[in-house]
Amino acid sequence: MRAIVTGGASGLGAATAARLRSDDVHVITVDRTGDADEMIDITDGAAVSDLAARVGAVDILINSAGVVGPNLPLLETTADDWRRTLEVNVLGTVAMMQAFAPGMIERGWGRIVNFASMAGKDGNPNLSVYSASKAAVIALTKSAGKELATTGVIVNAIAPAVIATPMNDATAPDVLAHITSLIPMKRVGEASEVAELVAWLASDKVSFSTGAVYDISGGRATY
Repeated sequence: MRAIVTGGASGLGAATAARLRSDDVHVITVDRTGDADEMIDITDGAAVSDLAARVGAVDILINSAGVVGPNLPLLETTADDWRRTLEVNVLGTVAMMQAFAPGMIERGWGRIVNFASMAGKDGNPNLSVYSASKAAVIALTKSAGKELATTGVIVNAIAPAVIATPMNDATAPDVLAHITSLIPMKRVGEASEVAELVAWLASDKVSFSTGAVYDISGGRATY
């Protein structure tokens, strides 16, 4: 079994890669920086195509690469803020799916797990760009899940609340405090907890769920 994990050099991606390896999955981590197996920018279509050609067939695709974007009120955001965040969080996910899903379809088995966020369901104040991008990931997952439903390739998403990762180091303290206060468990999640959910979704134990969104929110999720 072979897997690709984007954003795999740190945070949730690194935790997921470690968890999959504990199941004897051969994992290839992809990131722009850090200690990744493959150093590419997933917003670069040519680089993604080259990666797919070099890596070859994979059974599991974990799209965990993402950026928070600007911590600003909507009315203070710029078009460039939106473009960069959507390029990474949405178009990068699309590029990876387009590059690796065809091989899964050809072989009749595959697992794709996209990282969304509770922000994509609820919307977080002063994180309109990030929230909108993660809502797009949810819709993308639901659409792709329906399209591939008879191919043996399952596409699901996870929607974490606040998780202790380096990405949240870039979140403004007041914003972080607000979104943590919304969690009934009154704590942030751990990367290892998220990795367990992802490993399950990437396994053959899941066979009748696709186009779904799995919350891991400490009770925050309301729908």
